[in-house]
Amino acid sequence: MKNSKRKTGFIAACVTPAVVLFILFMIVPTIDVFRMSMYKWGGYTADKTFVGLDNFKKLFQSDKFYQAFQNNILLIVVVTIITFSLAIIFAAILSREKIKGQNFFRIVFYIPNILSVVVISAIFSAIYDPNQGLLNTFLALFKGGTLENPILWLGGKDIVIYSIAIAMIWQAIGYYMVMYMASMANIPESLYESAALEGAGRLKQFFSITLPLIWTNIRTTLTFFIISTINMSFLMVKAMTNGGPNGASNVFLSYMYQEAYTNSSYGYGMSIGVMVFLFSFALAAILNAVTKREEIEF
Repeated sequence: MKNSKRKTGFIAACVTPAVVLFILFMIVPTIDVFRMSMYKWGGYTADKTFVGLDNFKKLFQSDKFYQAFQNNILLIVVVTIITFSLAIIFAAILSREKIKGQNFFRIVFYIPNILSVVVISAIFSAIYDPNQGLLNTFLALFKGGTLENPILWLGGKDIVIYSIAIAMIWQAIGYYMVMYMASMANIPESLYESAALEGAGRLKQFFSITLPLIWTNIRTTLTFFIISTINMSFLMVKAMTNGGPNGASNVFLSYMYQEAYTNSSYGYGMSIGVMVFLFSFALAAILNAVTKREEIEF
């Protein structure tokens, strides 16, 4: 009985600090965001006016909010599909094929993940530079060495969000490739040998053996990646375009930041934060339900 009480006390002593920190720095701020979304407040004065749901009514009537929402959805879909497709393909190639310098390729692919967002943004801003950037210089080679009308990769309303998507894809591929390589390394080689004896080719083995056996890892990382894309998109946008041109590259969090801290509409900014929270929660729940399948063991 005494041992049981000591064990319970030890577990409580270990868990309590983490629970207290979680409540103080996660639960309380989240509740405060919901509370402040119902006030009209500039953020720098003591004057607060309770407005109820007026901030949300204003939000749903804002074209800028729908632009940010559209950009976020586009980034989530495009970046997720391309990043995960390439990460899984590269992981399968480096894991299953006998390629010289595999460790070298692993390091090269992983390097973008250890770079800060500011460094990555600076690299791609230089690449996208309309006058001296690598991309326009390369395209000029096919047009006699000069471009009469340089492409504004970060200044065109129709292409700026895709330019940011490319930077995000480049940054993330290596990390998830390494994770999937670790999962694939645990698959018994005997399964592939048996499949080969039955006449299954590399492609058939990939879809029948590799993907099903690493699906749990894919499902977990997929949820994590999509939610983290919301945060990463803000950092990329803030560092590369600051929401420009004319709000064309704004995403949820960059729009929230502008309203709360630049336009001194803190209460309205918190209403955007509430929508981000609800959107993230709903997206994670939908994703878990859609990707749920019977776990395969070996």
